Amino acid sequence: MVNRLVIAAPQGRCGKTTVTLGLLRAFSRRGLKVQPFKKGPDYIDPSWLTAAAGIPCRNLDSYFMEPEQICKSVSLAAENCDLSIIEGAMGLFDGLDLEGSSSTAEIAKITKTPVILVLDATRMTRSAAAIVLGCQHFDPQIQICGVILNKVARPRHEKMLREAIEHYCKVPVLGAIPKDSGLSIPDRHLGLVTHIESDDSDSQLDYLADVVSSNVDLEQVYSLATQAPPLPHWLSRSTNISRQYSQPVRIGIIRDKVFSFYYPENLTALIDLGAQLVDINSLTDYRLPPDLDALYIGGGFPEVFAVELERNIGLHYSIRKAVESCMPVYAECAGLMFLGRTLRVGEKTYAMAGALPLDTIMEPKPQGHGYTSFETLPGNPWFTSGLSVKGHEFHNSRITNLDPMVKFAYKVQRGQGIDGIHDGIIYKGVLASYNHLHALGTPQWAEKLVELATSYSLFQNSMTVQAQNNI
Repeated sequence: MVNRLVIAAPQGRCGKTTVTLGLLRAFSRRGLKVQPFKKGPDYIDPSWLTAAAGIPCRNLDSYFMEPEQICKSVSLAAENCDLSIIEGAMGLFDGLDLEGSSSTAEIAKITKTPVILVLDATRMTRSAAAIVLGCQHFDPQIQICGVILNKVARPRHEKMLREAIEHYCKVPVLGAIPKDSGLSIPDRHLGLVTHIESDDSDSQLDYLADVVSSNVDLEQVYSLATQAPPLPHWLSRSTNISRQYSQPVRIGIIRDKVFSFYYPENLTALIDLGAQLVDINSLTDYRLPPDLDALYIGGGFPEVFAVELERNIGLHYSIRKAVESCMPVYAECAGLMFLGRTLRVGEKTYAMAGALPLDTIMEPKPQGHGYTSFETLPGNPWFTSGLSVKGHEFHNSRITNLDPMVKFAYKVQRGQGIDGIHDGIIYKGVLASYNHLHALGTPQWAEKLVELATSYSLFQNSMTVQAQNNI
């Protein structure tokens, strides 16, 4: 049995993230082990959910994960936990199409998890019951087990809301959170500021927990979670990676406040294949660690730290040297931008690593946003030709001055990629793209990265032996 709840809302900006963070920290402070999950491919909210619970957040996404994988992920991550909380995204029923595929509601149905609805009560009273009732009847397979009111004006306002919802909808109002400008986290062009960048994140989370503890019935919330049915068993169509390589490889991970977008499952997949992960800080490490067999650079915000990145010319040189030696390098979005020659932010241009023949320009509006689907192209050392690769992209940058001789890994079927037609630059041992992929959705990725790292390691060792013999 997995005690679990989904925290959802009729629409975005209702306060479900702040409520979820408050619940996670409040339960954690009571000594409960709480496993957070986030619906969708987001990286930023999970960083806050991780900080609030003290346990790494896991993403659940039915676009690139099968139902069996989603349920298995919940079951494995929630093992030995007292409570699991899944934060939704956008509105409860908002998905990719008329049927609501890839919505929060779909995750709730796949996992058979009861839903608590967070309702922004601004400028309404009895109409709140109509909204809740509409959600209840829109899809009867969704079990809305309770409501948390947000932005409540005064006690009389709360009384009218509570009476209307409990009378017409027959579900309990679990709490009423008053209007409070302090119940927010700063955001910017791609969403919230990441947890790792916030200097007072713990005090923010404690404040959210204080407010939620004072205004929400935590005992009743926990009781509803314990009433969740057993997780369903789905027939698996996925391929599990079980292969391990006899020779361990060292894969460098540039992971810091600049580059922080990594799915835990991606890192776990590499470790399960026998890889040793070596952390690298793009701001304080002036060269790559010795004896690396591959490099992994995830997403993040190089535009925010462009001045500091430009100064680290030692790391730039070390990365260029590794790329020219044909070391396998996998880079996503911010990693792609960092590997280029320059990054233009506003009127200023900053030098980046200079390992790829391209430049990047930041634009005021998103250049790519949403789920992606690609077909792998022939001559791609990372994937067999004709393979379908799903993921997502969210970037305000665009590539310019790209060498026309560069080869691409993917043909775009859904999304923007680099030029609307292609994504995934292939250069020597590098695969750099705007696409973010998930190891559960594309299990071939981890195996190929470790395989390429193994080949690179063997080649470097043979070159060392040959050089010694020549001496």
